Amino acid sequence: MAINIQFSLSICNFQLSIDKMIVDTLKNASKYYSAHPLFAKAFEYISQTDLANAADGKGDIADGLKFIFSNSPGKTKEASLAKFECHNKNIDIQLCISGEESIGWKPREKCVTPNGDYNTEKDVQFYNDAPDTFFQLTNGQFAIFFPEDVHAPMIGEGTIKKLVIKVKI
Repeated sequence: MAINIQFSLSICNFQLSIDKMIVDTLKNASKYYSAHPLFAKAFEYISQTDLANAADGKGDIADGLKFIFSNSPGKTKEASLAKFECHNKNIDIQLCISGEESIGWKPREKCVTPNGDYNTEKDVQFYNDAPDTFFQLTNGQFAIFFPEDVHAPMIGEGTIKKLVIKVKI
């Protein structure tokens, strides 16, 4: 878990700014509610949803929050790295519901080889760089990816059921 906290001290002015990837379990989700005004609502949606029986698909949770459920075979590292991605207008909360998912990660500031132009419609920029690290998520674990986090998800064997919540910045 990487957290960058910035404080602005003046009379009654406090700012919490988290702008690097977070990895944790749902049990600790409330620790991150203050990181973005919509995080509490996103995690509330997670806690009130029958995740195990949710059908694949996309939809809206609320203004500024969208969900994507998928239950798909894991990808090879090479296939996932072909879409080593980050976003400018959204934060991803990626929850592994079941299975074992590996994810490649690198800070955007260290990526030097874009793979095409930024797609404004899909809010995605791809890179040809290699991740600095890989980590694993399993049942009930999540990662939060900010615009500074380039990530390659869905690496694994077997079926991975996951939920991605897009949080508008």
